[in-house]
Amino acid sequence: MSLGGESRRETLTAIADRYQIPFEDIALAPAPGSANDVYFLGEHLVLRIPRGAGARYAELAKEATVIPVARRAGVRTPAVATYDDSCTVVGVPYLVVERVRGRDLAALGTPPAFAADAYEEVGRSLARLHQLTRRLTGPLPGVGVMDEDDPRPAVASLAEEGYIDLDAARWLLGWFDRLAGWRPPDVEPVVLHGDASPTNIVVEGTSGRLAGLVDWGDAAWGDPALDFAKLPLRAVPFALDGYLAGVPDRVRDDAVRAWSARVLWYHLAWALHRLPQDPGARRSERVWTAPPASRLLEILRFFAESPPEPWPSLA
Repeated sequence: MSLGGESRRETLTAIADRYQIPFEDIALAPAPGSANDVYFLGEHLVLRIPRGAGARYAELAKEATVIPVARRAGVRTPAVATYDDSCTVVGVPYLVVERVRGRDLAALGTPPAFAADAYEEVGRSLARLHQLTRRLTGPLPGVGVMDEDDPRPAVASLAEEGYIDLDAARWLLGWFDRLAGWRPPDVEPVVLHGDASPTNIVVEGTSGRLAGLVDWGDAAWGDPALDFAKLPLRAVPFALDGYLAGVPDRVRDDAVRAWSARVLWYHLAWALHRLPQDPGARRSERVWTAPPASRLLEILRFFAESPPEPWPSLA
């Protein structure tokens, strides 16, 4: 597999030399992300080099900041070995993290029902991560706030622009109004992974257990329910089982209902936001949310497959 041109070969060689890794032991990762070129450095390390500059450099710096904080909270994610933004060894910043054995759920094509244990472990990891508030962590350089605009004005715009009819708009507004009743008025922002999608959930090859959450470039402060919005909706009940594992039985049903409604709000809102966008702009991305209609179809598929309570009563 090609590792790029002569300039990239020199870059990779210089970085590998720091770890006494021969060039022939460098391999291009089979499923790189959209923001970075990703290489295996031997058997134990992974190298991430930003694809582009500016915002991509900032995302890499953010990863180097957030990963140690997440690991201290008990989140299963590979440790940072080196973050170098000096541009003295090579001309770009780069990040080296530990390599976890396994493949991501998107590459495996595993349906949520067959990855239930992994999604439950994701929920447990997110529960640990969401204990991190500004009061506990202090400032985290480069970590901004994830937007969560009220989607109801957008419903009217979709009707005006002809994407949906007026009757559907009224129905959607009523649905959002019902879900809004389950949303707390004030939510203390917590540290979010920001992209807990199947592409970033690595599982062990033999057991299917969670090996690690990877790619923290979208980490942010925000409503913890936002961290369930990149999971397929069919995976959310399993993730919430893990997330709410410590909730006492006497209040568990109410907690599950409230969290399900909060998560559904974002799935529906983001589905409508994506609907009018150009499909070509993200055609090369592996994420399941890239095609404009995918989120709406995932919601339809979820409810068509008779989900457990409380989901039917939230529709």
